[in-house]
Amino acid sequence: MERHYFISDDLDELDRVEAELESEGMDRPQIHVYSEDDTGVETHEHLHNMEAVLKKDVVYGTELGAVIGVAAAALVLAIAWLSGLPETVTWVPFIFLAIVALGFCTWEGGLFGIQEMHHDFKRFRDEIKSGKHVLFVDIEANQVPALQRVIARHPRLKSAGTGSATPSFVIQFQRKWKEFVHSMP
Repeated sequence: MERHYFISDDLDELDRVEAELESEGMDRPQIHVYSEDDTGVETHEHLHNMEAVLKKDVVYGTELGAVIGVAAAALVLAIAWLSGLPETVTWVPFIFLAIVALGFCTWEGGLFGIQEMHHDFKRFRDEIKSGKHVLFVDIEANQVPALQRVIARHPRLKSAGTGSATPSFVIQFQRKWKEFVHSMP
């Protein structure tokens, strides 16, 4: 899958674009809007807003913190082993300290991440701050012609490049979950 980005200053046009993409066979989990105007996005029937937590870099920050935490935990255990202290005191306090170091670094990474715009959208920071909206569509190779047909009907929509998409198994899970929830009595 590949992610295609488009920029617009008109939520009504994005609403029409998303409706047309859905009529071309694309599902809601494939289409999202990143906007500072959450209320405006929510008032449009077809627009699918990004979750607030996904607008931030929490996941990336947490992952980075965990990597640093693993290194810190390994350092604590290496120092303990090299010093020979566990032979007189036991390994318990050093293992506990290593676990605390891992947890603390992971937590701090998440806190740093929540303060930052998601790394995939930093290139659109100026447009978003100026009130524009970013439409992004995760498509498979066989859906490219349908996307091109829809975009050709909207000349005010500015193409803003491509990037890595949500994995297809995640989108497939979201489709199945939606079907399951709607089939409930």
